[in-house]
Amino acid sequence: DADDDLKSMFVGTVMRKIKSRTWKKQRYFRLQEDCMTIWYKSKKAGNAHSTFSVGDVEAVREGHQSEVLLSIADEFPPDRCFTLVFRGRRGNLDLVAESAAEAQSWIKGIRKLIDNLENMGQREKLDQWICDWFKKADKNRDGQMNFKEVRNLLKMMNVDMNEHHALRLFTMADKSQSGTLEDDEFVLFYKMLTQREDVLRVFQEYSSDGQKLMLQDLKDFLREEQLHEDGVQQYALKLIERYEPSDTAKMLQAMTFDGFLMYLSSSEGSIFNPNMVDLYQDMTQPLCHYFISSSHNTYLLEDQIRGHSSVEGYIRALKRGCRCVEVDCWDGPNGEPIVYHGHTFTSKIFFKDVVTVLGNYAFKASQYPVILSIENHCSVEQQKVMAQHLTQILGDKLLKSPLDGKIPIGLPSPEDLKGKILLKGKKICGLENCMNGVVDDPLMGEVSDEEDTAEIDDDHHRNDSIRHRVKKSKQRLSKELSDCVVYCKSVHFSSFKHSQIHSKFYEISSFTESKARKHIREAGSEFVLHNARQLSRVYPSGLRTDSSNFNPQDMWNAGCQIVALNFQTAGVEMDLNDGLFSQNGHCGYILKPTFMRNTDERFDPENPQNRDGYKPLSLSVQVISGQQLPKVNIKEGSIIDPLVRVEIHGVPLDQAKQETRYIDNNGFNPVWHDTLQFTIHVPELALVRFVVEDYDKTSKNDFVGQFTLPFICIQPGYRHIHLLSKDGTSIPPSSLFVHVRITKLM
Repeated sequence: DADDDLKSMFVGTVMRKIKSRTWKKQRYFRLQEDCMTIWYKSKKAGNAHSTFSVGDVEAVREGHQSEVLLSIADEFPPDRCFTLVFRGRRGNLDLVAESAAEAQSWIKGIRKLIDNLENMGQREKLDQWICDWFKKADKNRDGQMNFKEVRNLLKMMNVDMNEHHALRLFTMADKSQSGTLEDDEFVLFYKMLTQREDVLRVFQEYSSDGQKLMLQDLKDFLREEQLHEDGVQQYALKLIERYEPSDTAKMLQAMTFDGFLMYLSSSEGSIFNPNMVDLYQDMTQPLCHYFISSSHNTYLLEDQIRGHSSVEGYIRALKRGCRCVEVDCWDGPNGEPIVYHGHTFTSKIFFKDVVTVLGNYAFKASQYPVILSIENHCSVEQQKVMAQHLTQILGDKLLKSPLDGKIPIGLPSPEDLKGKILLKGKKICGLENCMNGVVDDPLMGEVSDEEDTAEIDDDHHRNDSIRHRVKKSKQRLSKELSDCVVYCKSVHFSSFKHSQIHSKFYEISSFTESKARKHIREAGSEFVLHNARQLSRVYPSGLRTDSSNFNPQDMWNAGCQIVALNFQTAGVEMDLNDGLFSQNGHCGYILKPTFMRNTDERFDPENPQNRDGYKPLSLSVQVISGQQLPKVNIKEGSIIDPLVRVEIHGVPLDQAKQETRYIDNNGFNPVWHDTLQFTIHVPELALVRFVVEDYDKTSKNDFVGQFTLPFICIQPGYRHIHLLSKDGTSIPPSSLFVHVRITKLM
């Protein structure tokens, strides 16, 4: 029974916390009464203890599913081991319980708590957030707080407020007249304090009696502001049913202010159109017609020179919906190929471990195919071992021959390839010859695909230590590995003209970011056309030793499908990647706009006005207010001075940013009412990024939160934007309240 699991978690358990083969220490773990916090302390270290919130746990993995636990697999059986994986960039917690039953009870218990959290509504989430703060601030744990303590707590919550106003509300909330606020009184006080004047104004504009929205009022609001056209009556009734807390109002088919606020804070009141969150695109077109979420140097968790190589990089990328991962393979000890960043000090992992993780995680976030991009530096002997691992570990997940056994005439679709892993690499012969049993000479020239060296020369960084690697040895390719490559044969790119005449649909070329940019500048529409017929991969310059990223938008504008980013590096580039792929069920494939798939259209990203069907739009965003923005500086008593910037990322003509003024000292409920205007020439390619920053007149503004979404996924009207942290995880209940209008310009 699940409650038994929780009961034993309340009592607590001694488990081993494992950091490495040699670091294994006993810790006492216990679930706190709030069912939200797990507390643990070491047996001997006095009273030092740590806590973490269940809300920060992304997943529980059973058995030996982390490198650390794999390293002690001979010591502890898998049924006693489990791993807690945290959101964002926090390291895993690897644990070994005393018995399989105890392990199960924690695994099931934590999963149940995570489910509960995910099923909580907006309102419960807010109450939970308020209670968490209250507990954090209640130093002596007596469950009550006087006015001075409450004032300090508000500062921690990023609220700066008028003393008199606060005292008046404090006295009203102190129902028991004890001079202190208990739990529920504090929630009440907080609610009075956070009265949403901005939303109340909208509510009263549409309410006939100032108290509630009758069905007709709500329908008017939905039509005039939210621009709902058909089925408005059913939709209005559905909203009342779903968000109205008062049964009396429900009976009257009406909505109170509370219900209205709940609706506006929900996913239906969000700026992201809920119909586009789920899978909505046609998935039956050839692979080259989609943008594909792709990672570069997937094995790295930090930088390219000294970073830690880890299978964890693959797990994280795959769970974020990435569909193309990269391995750099080199000859390893005892005939076992290894993966690391060649000629550097990054640590090394076994190729077979990467393949095992791929088998386990490839289809957790999405059923659509995963492309394994192989950077091959191995001898023929170890290439054979690679082919063996791929075949044995992946079994029928690995695609080893064309789908229907016939010689194909075009690329299959993501739908056709569901559940399949495709190898991208060199191939000894063409697909047709191989199927006819004709085999060319396996002395095929170099096997490696990336031209870091040549590129570094291009970039005029003539550095001897790097240049001595330019001489490529003619490396041989093993037939076994070659046979694993079907639809993604890596070839060298010479020119668009050459490709148009000679290239095959299953051939794919890789470009460094600088080469790709040059082609886009010099022959943008040729590049778009090339990408309508076959796949292209773009990867970061070899000079980005810090694992920074280039702007992927430039590459998507030219129709490049596999734009490989360092997933481990947070920033605007990963925000754009997350934004583009947040639609269509997070499946990692986004259908390109029609004008980039038709081979008879000429779309030039540098001159978008010249295309058929050119219809520019105007986007107007009124930034109304912000709610509970997180603190940036932990500095004593510092409160943020927030401003909002709206950025358009798209074709060069659409690139634009504008910002509101900043509000002094209010991260709690700043109000701007500033309107920003943009013209969008190619709406199908545009992404919109909302950024909140803490204004600083002396130095660079601090990042507070952001949200990025495709322009086509925007819902017009009054909307909330739920902000994300630097590494893309949510930070409830931080939000922006905006009003959006999109109008035709021609």
